[in-house]
Amino acid sequence: MDVFLMVRRKKITIFIDAKETTPVLELKRMIEGITKISPENQKLFYEDQIMEDKNTLADYGLNTSTAKAQAPATVGLACREPDTGKFEPLDITPLSSPPELPDVMKPPETQAHEQAVA
Repeated sequence: MDVFLMVRRKKITIFIDAKETTPVLELKRMIEGITKISPENQKLFYEDQIMEDKNTLADYGLNTSTAKAQAPATVGLACREPDTGKFEPLDITPLSSPPELPDVMKPPETQAHEQAVA
């Protein structure tokens, strides 16, 4: 069965779907196809745990009930820094919240309720 993942690094978000039986190394190869960063220069994290290349996604509890299309599981990505050869710390920029709707776009009952409250 398919699992849906949201791979996050800094301000970058990549959506990937894979099988529960997909090895982490294969997931890194999928990421390489998008980012051009080789698997040996990637480190993946799920729930603050480093994902080992030989394990499958199911080994980390990633399955159809925990990683749905409507609510993909978040996997963190850290990359090796070319100048130092060390991995950067995991850095995921929080997603922004949408702005509040302008009054003209709110349903009429919402406008009336807010005017009554004010």
